[in-house]
Amino acid sequence: MNRLYWKISSTLLGLMVVLGVVYVMITAYTAENYFKEVNQQLYGDVAKHLIKESKVKMTGPRDTVMHDIMHSMMVVNPSVEVYLLDTEGNIIDFVVPHNTVVLEKVNLKPVKEFIKNDGNIYIEGDDPKSQTACNVFSAAPIFNDKDTTQLDGYAYIILAGSDQQQVSNNLLGSYFLKSGTTLFITTLIGSLLIGLLAIWLITRNLQEIIETVRRFKEGDHKARIAKANDKDLAVLTTTFNEMADTIEANIEELKSVENLRRELIANVSHDLRTPLAIMQGYAETLLIKNENISADERKKYLQIVLDSSEKLSHLIAQLFEYSKLEAKQIQPKKEPFYLQELAHDVLQNYQLLAREKGVQIKVESPDELPMVFADVALVERVIQNLMDNALKFTPEGGTVTITLNGLNHSVEVRVADTGPGISEKDQAAIFERYRQSAPDSKKGKGAGLGLAIVRKILELHDATIRVQSKMNEGTAFMFQLPAYGG
Repeated sequence: MNRLYWKISSTLLGLMVVLGVVYVMITAYTAENYFKEVNQQLYGDVAKHLIKESKVKMTGPRDTVMHDIMHSMMVVNPSVEVYLLDTEGNIIDFVVPHNTVVLEKVNLKPVKEFIKNDGNIYIEGDDPKSQTACNVFSAAPIFNDKDTTQLDGYAYIILAGSDQQQVSNNLLGSYFLKSGTTLFITTLIGSLLIGLLAIWLITRNLQEIIETVRRFKEGDHKARIAKANDKDLAVLTTTFNEMADTIEANIEELKSVENLRRELIANVSHDLRTPLAIMQGYAETLLIKNENISADERKKYLQIVLDSSEKLSHLIAQLFEYSKLEAKQIQPKKEPFYLQELAHDVLQNYQLLAREKGVQIKVESPDELPMVFADVALVERVIQNLMDNALKFTPEGGTVTITLNGLNHSVEVRVADTGPGISEKDQAAIFERYRQSAPDSKKGKGAGLGLAIVRKILELHDATIRVQSKMNEGTAFMFQLPAYGG
């Protein structure tokens, strides 16, 4: 927290210092241009007055009177520098301090622009005392004294000479040194105060967030940031609360899975032990009484061993199938098909078993039903498991019925029996692993995975399994599949 505090404060302080320096530089540049523009507006017509009062002539020998007037101007205002230019801009005469003129010619474009606008615009021209610098000036045309339409040259006056600029720059530098120092100190203090205030506002909520995260880390999974949407860092606080909700849900799910895993191991151990014990017992009997067992008894014992091995194989197959479904290793390969045809195929496969148990099985379906879009092999497995469950608990003389009904954009499958039924308190748990669907299920075959497999397969099809049952009246399982093209 302290590191973040000082990082933000330092960044803000540095930003304010940079802005202060930029401000000083912009102010200096603006002030200098302002001074020049004021100077030009005040004295822009000085060249015009010079021409008018001195009657300057560009022809013949140098005019002594003109030169005296130019010197007098410099005495009155030492900062000006006076130049006479011919029509090409060549410097033919000048009166300047120190005689440090380095240019022989002045660019006439700014001069003509100045004269055209009668000196009412801010413009800079060449400074004859510098190869590169420009300066504000005053200019006026000089016409021939005999032919007033003939241009002989120009009077070109630099309004802020080098001496004035040097003094001005020294004073301006001193001014900005003082103002810059004041501004820097003010910026430093101001940015520090602003930084401290900003950090306090940010960390006021951040401290609460850190404390909540620490509590969550230490095991308080109910810890949440109160009024997350109202915080300054609303995105962070709401994201943390959502993440905490997800983690808590995952922890609860893991606990549930762990409990189910323990239950699974316990039930698997029990269900595997029973057929193994039977197989082991009868195999030992065959070995011990090998000479004293009749052919009929031997056949009977071997049949018991075979039945137990089939039961064991069926249990292992169910466990393997359910584990793959739970691990999402099975993905449905959907295609359009007719449920009537599939239902009749399943019915045909169960006719012999139903006849042996004395149970009647049938399919009820309207003549025309739309095709459904699903994995035909997995749907067949669902109907088979429901048929296994129905035949297991339907007594002799009972009936198992597969009913198909066309609904809005779907087809409903209903597998009903006339068995003992399921109590209401047990109906909610029959689709869980190793939950049998009837209180006397230990007499039948299977370990209670059939309906759990049904639910997992239907979940892959975004479908659900429902149950309706009344004690001593029978049970019906129903699910729906989407119609093809619906």
